[in-house]
Amino acid sequence: MTETASFPIFVRLVGEPVLVVGGGRVAARRIRRLRRAGAAISVVAPRLTPALADLADASVLRWWDRAFQDEDVAGFRLTIVATNDPAVNRRVATAARAHGSFVATTDDNAGADAPIGDAVLPAVVDRDPIQVAVASDGRAPTLSRRLRARLDAFIPRAYGELAALAGTVRQRVAQSVPTRLRTQFWTDVFEGEIAEHVFAGRLNTAQQVLAKRIEDAEKHGEVTGTGAVFLVGCGPGNPDLLTFRALRAMQRADVVFYDSLVPTAIVSLAAPDAEFRHVGKRAEHHTIAQGELNALMVEHASAGERVVRLKGGDPFVFGRGGEEIADLAAAGVGFEVVPGITAAGGSAAYAGIPLTHRDHAQSVIFTTGHRQASSLALSWATLAQRGQTVVFFMARRNLATICRSLLDYGLPADWPIALIIDATTKQQIVASATLGEWVDPGEQPELDGDGAGLAIVGEVVRLRATHGWFEPSREPPAD
Repeated sequence: MTETASFPIFVRLVGEPVLVVGGGRVAARRIRRLRRAGAAISVVAPRLTPALADLADASVLRWWDRAFQDEDVAGFRLTIVATNDPAVNRRVATAARAHGSFVATTDDNAGADAPIGDAVLPAVVDRDPIQVAVASDGRAPTLSRRLRARLDAFIPRAYGELAALAGTVRQRVAQSVPTRLRTQFWTDVFEGEIAEHVFAGRLNTAQQVLAKRIEDAEKHGEVTGTGAVFLVGCGPGNPDLLTFRALRAMQRADVVFYDSLVPTAIVSLAAPDAEFRHVGKRAEHHTIAQGELNALMVEHASAGERVVRLKGGDPFVFGRGGEEIADLAAAGVGFEVVPGITAAGGSAAYAGIPLTHRDHAQSVIFTTGHRQASSLALSWATLAQRGQTVVFFMARRNLATICRSLLDYGLPADWPIALIIDATTKQQIVASATLGEWVDPGEQPELDGDGAGLAIVGEVVRLRATHGWFEPSREPPAD
């Protein structure tokens, strides 16, 4: 950091006189924030935006309908420069300082070499009462705004509700919870079950749990958290396709159980000090039995830990999430399901194959292509229909059986099929053919990649020729 960097500070302006010089869009943005801060606002400008003119008509602010004069700054604690004329801005700043008024400007007008104001008005992410400000001292204002946009997308709106909830009991906690326990107490509030209830929109439940935690701390002189299990859908493989909700759950984990289909790049995004355990399944090889895994999750959650169960795709789409929840519910363990982009949706999008299309497919069916008890017992008569798309999960090993069964139940030999391996990643492979070409295992392509493979059957596969946009040799378009 340079020695001339600004000192970040938030200022209370309730009832304080503030002068804004300028009446355009920049001034309007500043005035919106000044109103929320409770300032007494005066504006000097020959013209106002329609919205500002309405505020002036309603006496929400005082307007001097003319150009700036040096004496206008007298009596103001803060003067905000908001014109697009550098000469006027410097004149305002000089006059304001001469009258003892603090001068603020936008990051755009701050100027790295010759700052106009005493303070820079930053780009702000507002999660009332939480505010996150970003500024560059005038060196890169566009970058500041871009960072603000990214933070705005990343920080949940519910953080404001969580902060407000904490504020309602802050005094009681200070009076009732022993000093040695307060850090642990607030950590549990902001990182544990109470925060999860707020994020999920269960504010009343969060208030009840918080009240109970305070009572327990008062009575027993200790703080104990409540464990829970989060079934997190990690999507089809690309870390960029994780949901914000999934990432937040992962970063607060105490214990992480992850599947074979969850890439290392995603697993590594979880809290680095968490306990990690691989519990994946591939073909007939299971690292751990399902019942044993369920018992482990119950054990850890019952001990007050936050357990994150990472699953490829979506937990409720061939992810056995329902089976795991059944045991958690029976044991009285709290749980939450964080949905993920399904393997079907992600694979189809990155392969350039629309799952539905008005001209080709009016419905889509998800089914399994995994062999159970040496047979693939499916409703082939339903699957072998025109006007629909059929997606077979875990289809690679039984591709010939799938093709033969669909042919036997009436689909033509030239019916399109695609096989997608390692979808959405740089290792993605997409091969397409017809049912007739792949009914013979010897005619199927030899593909690299470790993925179980997902097959898409239907006329929509032909659209890949024009709709395909992602190739392993090139990245998706930058955002």
